Amino acid sequence: MDNYCTLALALILYSFGASAQDRQLLWGDTHLHTSFSSDAYTNNNLTADPDTAYRYATGLPVIHPYHKSRTQIGTPLDFLVVSDHAEFLGEIRNIHINGVDTQGLGPIDTIKAWVAAYMLNEAIDTGEGRELFVRVLPDPDLTPLEDAEASGLQNSDLGILPMPKQVEFDTWRQITDAADYYNKPGEFTALIGWEWSSIPAGANLHRVVISDSDAPTAQLYDPFGLDDSPFPEDLWAWLEKTSKETGARFTAIPHNSNISKGYMFSDKSLRGKPFTEDYVALRSKWERVAEITQIKGDSETHPKFSPDDEFADFETYPYYIQRKWTEYQPQRGDFVRETLKQGLELESKLGQNPYMLGVIGSTDSHTALSSAEEDNFHGKLATDSIPANKQRRFTGEGPGSSGWAMSASGMAAVWAESNTREGILDALQRREVYATTGPRIAVQFYGGSDFTEADLESADLHALAAERGVPMGGELVQAEPPSFLVLAAKDPKGANLDRIQVVKGWLGPDGKSHEKVFDVVWSDEREFGPDGQLPAVGNTVNLKTGEVDNSIGATELATVWTDPEFKPQLSAFYYVRVLQIPTARHSLLDAIALGMEHAADQPDTIQERAYTSSIWYRPSPEASAG
Repeated sequence: MDNYCTLALALILYSFGASAQDRQLLWGDTHLHTSFSSDAYTNNNLTADPDTAYRYATGLPVIHPYHKSRTQIGTPLDFLVVSDHAEFLGEIRNIHINGVDTQGLGPIDTIKAWVAAYMLNEAIDTGEGRELFVRVLPDPDLTPLEDAEASGLQNSDLGILPMPKQVEFDTWRQITDAADYYNKPGEFTALIGWEWSSIPAGANLHRVVISDSDAPTAQLYDPFGLDDSPFPEDLWAWLEKTSKETGARFTAIPHNSNISKGYMFSDKSLRGKPFTEDYVALRSKWERVAEITQIKGDSETHPKFSPDDEFADFETYPYYIQRKWTEYQPQRGDFVRETLKQGLELESKLGQNPYMLGVIGSTDSHTALSSAEEDNFHGKLATDSIPANKQRRFTGEGPGSSGWAMSASGMAAVWAESNTREGILDALQRREVYATTGPRIAVQFYGGSDFTEADLESADLHALAAERGVPMGGELVQAEPPSFLVLAAKDPKGANLDRIQVVKGWLGPDGKSHEKVFDVVWSDEREFGPDGQLPAVGNTVNLKTGEVDNSIGATELATVWTDPEFKPQLSAFYYVRVLQIPTARHSLLDAIALGMEHAADQPDTIQERAYTSSIWYRPSPEASAG
């Protein structure tokens, strides 16, 4: 097996030849905010703009926007999307720097604008802009539909301030021009994008929109934001219209579904309407991939829905983005695994699956610094970039999150034909992508017919797998049991691997979905216990220093696996989860630096992981007839 792994993983870790089947593994971040995002600016990111973001991502040292020291990424990225919020784009920054424009306002409105601008500037200048930000968060006393229909954004405190559209146009021009400047096809890809930030009553429905177009094309339109509509189907309709008018290609990535109050992946639209054929078709066209992990926690699954999964309780983030504290209530539509299962159920009723989603990870950092490394984590917000501030609660009324509650996560891994805008968007469209919680764990996953251990020795593994099956993100239609080929290698700078698991979801004859997690290959010659569980890999983290001993685990793992419980008549999906051995969480490293034993309410260690996009099995006509 070691020889198989070495040969196969050599194929994973390096670029291949020049055939049409070739892929290269690229690492990036599709979700990053700069000082042009209003919430980033009010939380003390006054200086780190798109230029800073690209310089940091490409490996150059930059000045941190909060503590002003020199900082640098551990390993440069291959691609980046600066995805500033479309709402108030550049407006808060402009008012703070250039003052408020009261031209055309009457006397009373002029006075109101001056007062509001004074309060805004005072809050930012004293470093307390986050309190201003909290006051404009949504009201959870409304239902999401009520809040969406009330247009809360325009009626917020910020609505008093004059915000000329020209400022947004000029900011968008700066963002897109910067992307073109730093885009170097074949070396580093700067994709143009933004965030649509609908969050009715605290139900997080945000989407990051990405295009493979250049700046001149992007400057033909104004990014669609919450101020245009809070309803996702209106965003998709705008993408459809704008793509036809400009020739631009887009994809929209739902993110952070774990705090969507069940609305991100529901069985009804936000307007409360049942799914229709047109709704499913439009959603499936524009949303091919979901963000499964990021700074605000993990969205794979939850113990409530996966009680038999010993690794389900991972980086749970129990705080909604809203003015008042309400207890976190995990809902089915909050988690990707449940969504994939729900997709099978809906397909049996509608004839279409609206939730054939691949997965990626990204940061959602608001510091302009794409930091997903536990030992080099700059926090979500500039304010929370130093250990002392990470203990502070980010609150409105009642308990709230802190910098320590955030995750140092995640990364987008893309198997692309080229490191270009087109190549990366193509990979997202075909779902040949995956997520990690930070480490650069290399993973390949194929499904097909009759794979064997000998196939791991193939000199051209991808071509072989493509000929006899599909990669992650693909669909299999056959009658015989699919076999799966999976390979993983540790981050060259990181910890060893614990195990590879295959997560299966399937639709039972009664129309209800089910799930099971299979351990398929693991390190250290462990054996299953009497309870049917694989023993834990162990924990070598030194809690006094944060160092990890790689004396346990494996540098690489690979296997061919066939589902022992396969039923040819039942639709199913399969995805891979790769677990690292335990390492120190960023909060423990902060606590050590502060002279503390532990970070309050946070685990000392975590098992970082990778999640692949699924492979879907559909019964062939022969299997269905059987």
